[in-house]
Amino acid sequence: MGKSGSVCADCGWLEQKTKNGGRFCLKHAVTRSDKELLAEACADFKPLETTTVLPAQPSPARALPTTAPPLFQRPDPDGFRAFLRDEKDFSLNDKLVTEREAVKRFIKPGDYIGFELYGTVRCPMSIVREVVRQKISRLRLMGQGLMDADFLIAAGLVTDMDITYVGYEAYGLSPILRRAVEAGSIRLAEWSNAAITWRLKAAAMGLPFLPARTMLGSDTLKRSPAKKMFDPFTGMPLVLLPALVLDAAVIHVHRADKFGNCQIDGISGFAIEMSRACKRLIISAEEIVDTEVFRERPERTAIPYFLVDAVVHAPFGAHPGETCGLYRRDEAHIKSYLESARSADGIKNYLDEFVRGVPDHDGYLKKIGGARLKSLKAGPHG
Repeated sequence: MGKSGSVCADCGWLEQKTKNGGRFCLKHAVTRSDKELLAEACADFKPLETTTVLPAQPSPARALPTTAPPLFQRPDPDGFRAFLRDEKDFSLNDKLVTEREAVKRFIKPGDYIGFELYGTVRCPMSIVREVVRQKISRLRLMGQGLMDADFLIAAGLVTDMDITYVGYEAYGLSPILRRAVEAGSIRLAEWSNAAITWRLKAAAMGLPFLPARTMLGSDTLKRSPAKKMFDPFTGMPLVLLPALVLDAAVIHVHRADKFGNCQIDGISGFAIEMSRACKRLIISAEEIVDTEVFRERPERTAIPYFLVDAVVHAPFGAHPGETCGLYRRDEAHIKSYLESARSADGIKNYLDEFVRGVPDHDGYLKKIGGARLKSLKAGPHG
């Protein structure tokens, strides 16, 4: 029981403190000492937990019918395993190439691709711009990004996209994506951020799907090809998330060696799951370091070399986004870009100037200007 004039902590009824240090219950008109109160709970004690944890559910384990968009990349765990066995080179070799070489070798028309990032953090923009320059079309896209998805959609290179969110936080949703959807030039299937991550996790585990409770009761599930079923052990409803194997993935990291060992500072986003759920992996890195850096701190290796097919040295590779601890995002450039994105002609002019109008990433950095890039670098406390 609580203080004088308060309520019983067990049953919620009023109680009063007595002169001898006990408690007088106004409900049952009885007095109990503090020792007695500590020994056993009030007779009317109401536990916070319920005695029945699992809600009542229909007992049969059966799939519920849904009307949903198709799967744009069907799970094939054995096919993925066969590819890794027969096609993947796991040897320790020098993988340093340019953006142009990496994209030409490892991203093909019709591929299902994914770019790993968190908001505008570590978006591999130098590779995105090279895909636009090479006009690699009919792409299917894991769309949990921002400018990566918008650039490819604006360039007319994407046909299908599994979407979680394409928006610019305080600046609003993507006008580029909106125009494409309204024009019917792109098909969408919707997922939660958690669902996409677990789809990658299922692929990395060699499973065809993982069960989860995400998206249940939401409109997102209505626009998703995920399946619902009742769990045969508890009867509760579950969502079955199909494994997502990417034909090609691109991840931007803080540092890598020439073999493909990678370290990421700050938030890791989807990087760990994605690197283990793709057939081909392109890494762009702010810095190329000696392998001894990884031997000194092996626990910091987020992505090991044998998962990687190409390594690209790309300082400021996430610009106009940010890379944690190195440089902040270029707000002025993003605002100018979003102003261009308000119309189809505007975004075409932007891509003509900042993507197609420069030969490569070095040319892009020169166009942005050294002084501008230096002003974005994090200070001693940034």
